[in-house]
Amino acid sequence: MDLQEFTLSTTRTSPQSDLSPMLLALWHLRKGDWDRAHAIVQEREEESSSAWVHAHLHRVEGDLSNAGYWYRRAGMKAAKTELEEEWKALVAHFLAKQGSQ
Repeated sequence: MDLQEFTLSTTRTSPQSDLSPMLLALWHLRKGDWDRAHAIVQEREEESSSAWVHAHLHRVEGDLSNAGYWYRRAGMKAAKTELEEEWKALVAHFLAKQGSQ
């Protein structure tokens, strides 16, 4: 699956069953279900990969101080790109990661 296919999958009513937790969170975010996406990342808050998605979620929410905390937990600087561009970068990252496993 690539970014285009993943994005297209968000027009369906349910996600593919083989998505990693971070891709699942990003899928729900794209569908407008911020709460579900947040619940998924909170369940894995000890994982550094989860911290990046967690930061993005709080950035979407507009809570930039909380987003900053999660970017630091992920070992990253706060994103300055448009939200859509960061979402695409996250999806591409986790698709590549899922493909290499």
